[in-house]
Amino acid sequence: MKYLLSFCFIIFSFCIFSQEKLSKEFSFITENDLYVSTRKDRYYTNGIFLSYRYLSKTKKENQEKRILEWQIGHEMFSPYKAIVQSINDHDRPFASYLFGSFGVNRVYKNAKIFNTSLQIGIIGPNAFGKELQDFIHNLYGFRKATGWQYQIKNAFGLNFNTEYSQFLVKDASNYYDVSWINSAKLGTVYTNISSGFFARIGFKPLAKMINSIAFKTNLNNENTNFKREIESFFYIKPMVRYAFYDATLQGSFLNKSSLVTKEVVPFVFNLEAGFKFTANKFNFCYAFHYSTNKSKELRYNNGNIYGTISVNYLMH
Repeated sequence: MKYLLSFCFIIFSFCIFSQEKLSKEFSFITENDLYVSTRKDRYYTNGIFLSYRYLSKTKKENQEKRILEWQIGHEMFSPYKAIVQSINDHDRPFASYLFGSFGVNRVYKNAKIFNTSLQIGIIGPNAFGKELQDFIHNLYGFRKATGWQYQIKNAFGLNFNTEYSQFLVKDASNYYDVSWINSAKLGTVYTNISSGFFARIGFKPLAKMINSIAFKTNLNNENTNFKREIESFFYIKPMVRYAFYDATLQGSFLNKSSLVTKEVVPFVFNLEAGFKFTANKFNFCYAFHYSTNKSKELRYNNGNIYGTISVNYLMH
């Protein structure tokens, strides 16, 4: 009887939380190749992102929601291993990018989403990539990285990013759906365009794309037509990207004194697959990432893999 009451309480708690309207969210995302392999430590090797998102008080008539987002992020890159002493052995440059950003996510009633964001930051030693990697290696007992003296030099970072998503199709049971995803980046750090698909397979009927953790549209208040939903689903996201410019590989055009620079591969295939779910006021995600080589001179020609772990907390 005690266990039955406990089970009923848990189910009741989930139902209560699913009926809440939560309008603010804190997010922590960590990315590292250690999350998929303890033997590989190369190329895109670490990312950390802290975000705060909240519903705007204003929106257009054709919009269901307008979500504002502040973010602090850090990305780190290294050659085929982090202990490459000779400059001649660097198959890609050490590099790091530290930035702050502000974004606006426009969620339309006709199942379309248009996001824009502006990033301002720094690439180079002032982004503290060496210090962060030393800290991570000390934390896990790895050897101290060497070769950061040849990293991409300091330069100002300014990037304007956009993303457009549109719902395409779902099955009759609503346990499976597909959306079309497009993005573009223009700036002093990245300039590229991407296109692909986002497919979800749910353990229960899927939430609409304009009210789902899949698209970061799950915030609500008294002015929206939705409430928080319990979600759990696998997803897969294949994308094709065309890169025009990548300062973490080529060095910034604002500072051409970098000692190690490499040429970009224009066409890159990216695959992301993962699992997302809600638990009370939290959202969780684990994802696996694969991309083909982004540079023509990488020692390993089988691409790059890494993992993502994210934790989100919602509140009124």
